[in-house]
Amino acid sequence: MEKTRARMHDFDENLFYRFNCREGQLLTSFHMITHLGGARCIVGSMLFLLLLAAPDTLLKKTVWVSAASLLISHIIAAIIKRVVKRVRPYMSLPDVKLYGYAFQDHSFPSGHTTAIFSITVPFIIHYPLLIWILLPASLLVALSRVVLGVHYPSDVLAGGILGTATALWALLAF
Repeated sequence: MEKTRARMHDFDENLFYRFNCREGQLLTSFHMITHLGGARCIVGSMLFLLLLAAPDTLLKKTVWVSAASLLISHIIAAIIKRVVKRVRPYMSLPDVKLYGYAFQDHSFPSGHTTAIFSITVPFIIHYPLLIWILLPASLLVALSRVVLGVHYPSDVLAGGILGTATALWALLAF
């Protein structure tokens, strides 16, 4: 069991370094993309869609389901971060290139990735053609967190799973 865990850890670190050592124009793009999973962008777009949606429409329902999913997934992610207490890669690994804000909270799971998946999945389910826009955008947010040096690949994988699971639960519950 310990050997398997060590292999997974090594794989996670190696994959992290592969993506973190990027520079140039692509890096500028990831600086912008990462904000799609941030609070301002997510809350702002949800409020905009709420104002745009007519009462008793699928759009309004989707926004409310996404909001519930976001709130619940945020609470769960905060609890997991406090329990797991995984140190961010730039605080524990040598030669990490940190681009942007140096977060001081824990790394697992990725909050940006959790958030973006928790709000996009209900839209993908209710409006299937949006998968061609929302899934790549969500995956790029997840990748940006590793490229920018603030998360391990397993952090964003866990965030994606948590956000998706919470969204699916919210779709069933509401």
